[in-house]
Amino acid sequence: MIFEVLVVSIIAGFVGSLLGIGGGLIVIPFLSIVFKLNMHQAAAAGLVSVIATSSGAASAYVKDKLTHLRIGMFLQLATVIGGVLGAILSGFLPTKILSVIFGILLLYNSFLMIKNRTSDEKPREYSQATKWTKILKLYGSYYDKILNREITYSAQNTFWGFLMMTFAGLLSGLLGIGSGIFKVLALDTIMKLPFKVSTATSNFMMGVTALASISIYLARGDIVYDICGAVAGVKIKLCPLYN
Repeated sequence: MIFEVLVVSIIAGFVGSLLGIGGGLIVIPFLSIVFKLNMHQAAAAGLVSVIATSSGAASAYVKDKLTHLRIGMFLQLATVIGGVLGAILSGFLPTKILSVIFGILLLYNSFLMIKNRTSDEKPREYSQATKWTKILKLYGSYYDKILNREITYSAQNTFWGFLMMTFAGLLSGLLGIGSGIFKVLALDTIMKLPFKVSTATSNFMMGVTALASISIYLARGDIVYDICGAVAGVKIKLCPLYN
């Protein structure tokens, strides 16, 4: 069984990196449907894989100065709260309900992928820093190698971004995924940050959110150590693909 999990994790890593989605969205259904783990055990394995992937890939983004550490640390307050609440809530929900929620999330993710591929990308004008942005120092810049110039930006709609991050953390703890879709939605669409900064900062946040959530699963005895070890080991080796 461990060998089969290794193979599935490798495939999930490649497909996830090619499609720009988290491998957990592929691994968790396999663990639940094919390998007959319940959704709580599959979600725990998914969180372990998120920790492994984020820990390895986030360092490259930080090195390239795309990750905004201050914004990430500030919004992690929301994702950690949501992640712990989601992990606790998962213990009260039947596995069938969790499977339905996971299926809806997959459909929504597919819709976003189709929408993003069919929509034209338009250049964005970045707004001036607001009062709270200045107080919290949620602004910065990075050098865009493609545009060959420095991009200056500042976070907008801080409250709504914080609220969306809480929801993203809730889904992460509930289903065992990275919730990168909703984290990037909060950073890119709501807070109006550059897409490269949004994806890099989101990746930086995922591991901390998953680490907070996994403690609840550990306390409940939902972790299957052999499965988690196999998934995490493959994800660490595949981390360059996420860079």
